[in-house]
Amino acid sequence: MGLYEFFYRYFVAPIKYNEGYNAVNTLVYALILGIAVILLYEMLKKMKVRVDERFFLALVPYILLGPLMRSATDLGALPRTYLTVSPGGYFVIASFAIASLFVVWRHVRPGEELYPLYRDFGWVLVGGMLFVMLINWEKFSVRWGYFKYFIPALTISEAFIWLLARKFELVRNNRVIFYTHFYDATTTFVGIQFFGFWEQHVLARWLIDSFGTPAVMYLEKLLIITPVVYILDRLMEEEDPDLINFVKLAIFILGFGPGTRNLLITLLSG
Repeated sequence: MGLYEFFYRYFVAPIKYNEGYNAVNTLVYALILGIAVILLYEMLKKMKVRVDERFFLALVPYILLGPLMRSATDLGALPRTYLTVSPGGYFVIASFAIASLFVVWRHVRPGEELYPLYRDFGWVLVGGMLFVMLINWEKFSVRWGYFKYFIPALTISEAFIWLLARKFELVRNNRVIFYTHFYDATTTFVGIQFFGFWEQHVLARWLIDSFGTPAVMYLEKLLIITPVVYILDRLMEEEDPDLINFVKLAIFILGFGPGTRNLLITLLSG
């Protein structure tokens, strides 16, 4: 297999034919993500932008923009191209977020004005995406029955995290991450179990096939997130707190983005 055939088989075809992820592109995308997190952190450090609650709140609209664009694409409101589906779509959103931050930073520099201006620009972009979805509303069909499965499953799963947080400090200190990834697991579970969707990620797909139920997603999340936050909190406690916060922010986005995309696609494709 030549280089072109290899690249086409493992990177182009999965996007072109909606085949989902495979082991090769998953490892490459994970490596790219890791490098991107380090580079973005260094950029923020040079810009003297703190990764704190203010930064997180300002970033919320950009976090929402990713799943909105992806669901709009999957539901036919946007054309399906390499730049509107995963992972290209998330690179596009990240580029918007970085460019917006840089533009705002150039005008106001680090300070109290930076965060609201950056946030408001993000909400403008979200408004634009919602407008695109609104004028294409005929392509959507709300599946109200989704909630009779989603709400009980989410309540039970989040109650489980609440109980763990009461008993274990590690979970309590990172409960937002655990809540978010169990929300993601719930959207996957409900979509596959009750509405005939399928899992795109290679490890999750293998686990579901092996265990015979998408409920295994909860176990997968617990087994992956727990050692990751343990390393961040216990083995890297001497590192820069902003670096730790930024890595946790990336983990949060990896749960919230796909989870919200799953929710919107299942809900609006009735």
